[in-house]
Amino acid sequence: MHNSIENFLTAEDGAGRLMAHARLLLKLAHIFADVVPAHLRDASQVANYRSGIVVIHAANGAVAAKLRQMGPTLANEFARRGLECSGVLVKVQAPESPSQSRTCEAKPLTEGARRELSGLQDRLPDSPLRSALATLLARSAKEK
Repeated sequence: MHNSIENFLTAEDGAGRLMAHARLLLKLAHIFADVVPAHLRDASQVANYRSGIVVIHAANGAVAAKLRQMGPTLANEFARRGLECSGVLVKVQAPESPSQSRTCEAKPLTEGARRELSGLQDRLPDSPLRSALATLLARSAKEK
């Protein structure tokens, strides 16, 4: 059993190619961590390697801009350490936090909020805002 799993993990037609790519990404990540200042390293990560290009995900635009400035230096350092690297591509890809939800949950209006919005609607002239408040209050009444 052990040999068959080991053969699968190392075989070119099995997971061997995937394992080799994972090892390469790990090596790139270690080099990246050595070269990049801590404040940038903490807000970015090596994401992929394709055709000689190292892809890095940055948490925000400011970090991405700084890493793009460092691109030639990073590419030279990867090449100096024995990896074929013709460039660095930096993308903004904020890490998803576990507490962050991709779906929003409708929360009912409290009675006090409903009263306040109703009073505001009554004071507003006929306008798109007044219509939007009327729609909001009507939907809120249905959800009750």
